[in-house]
Amino acid sequence: MPIAELDGIHIAYELVGEGQTWALTPGGRFPKEVGGLPEMAQTLAEHGRQVLTWDRPNCGASSVVFRGRSESEVQADALGALLRHLDLGPAVIAGGSGGARVSLLAAARNPDVTAGLAMWWISGGIPGLLQLAHYYCMPSADAAWHGGMEAVVQLDQWQEVQQRNPANRERFLSMDRQEFLDVMDRWMLAYCPCDDSLVPGLDDVDVAGLSVPILVFRSGVSDMSHTRAASEALGAGLPGAELVDPPWDDDEWNERRAAVAQAGSLFLKWPRLVPLLIDWADRTIGGDR
Repeated sequence: MPIAELDGIHIAYELVGEGQTWALTPGGRFPKEVGGLPEMAQTLAEHGRQVLTWDRPNCGASSVVFRGRSESEVQADALGALLRHLDLGPAVIAGGSGGARVSLLAAARNPDVTAGLAMWWISGGIPGLLQLAHYYCMPSADAAWHGGMEAVVQLDQWQEVQQRNPANRERFLSMDRQEFLDVMDRWMLAYCPCDDSLVPGLDDVDVAGLSVPILVFRSGVSDMSHTRAASEALGAGLPGAELVDPPWDDDEWNERRAAVAQAGSLFLKWPRLVPLLIDWADRTIGGDR
């Protein structure tokens, strides 16, 4: 498995296919091997695309990193640096759920390596955003408060990154407890639905600077985590964005969450997006890199 070293951190990645470069990012803290993502990458490759899948910081075999204003911002900057390191830009940057947020921030903060931007399952709404703060940060904050960094490394959510990259255990244990807690505070605050931001951490100046083709898939009415209102606000608020319906039923997110309890994947049907993505890219960007 290829590993890139970027400013002292290691990023695991894979490339398939040849042609116009695409960078795919899943949601949660799932690795690049999560069900649906490799299949989507392969389907894009069969349509003449070169596809980058990668483990974000704090995911899979990549390094854990605790700094900055938000975890999404750290990951977005890592994607920009990875594309430059591999000389793959400008690329079509695409992702869903947490990967949608990372893709949007990456495109806004790294215009030099961005040819286009596609997103689906955009997190939003007060319950959805507060849910993110609790899911991503509260277990670690609680563990650090009551047991220090030794308790953090015992959390279930951090076992995979330690197993797949043993150096991550020392990264955790070498971090000052108070510094870690300060990071958790900032990262939780980044999800606060306290203003009219389209996406947490996306500044107005970043929105104004987006000048690439953008495709936004409309979220389901039934989806509390990625509200339809959030997707429609992005479709209306990003310059020149196209808003389209996804190739699945309204209840897809809820059905996928139920399937996970039976060892399924949240992203199983993502390959169905490929025909719509290819048509959009060919119309707006062209098929060449």
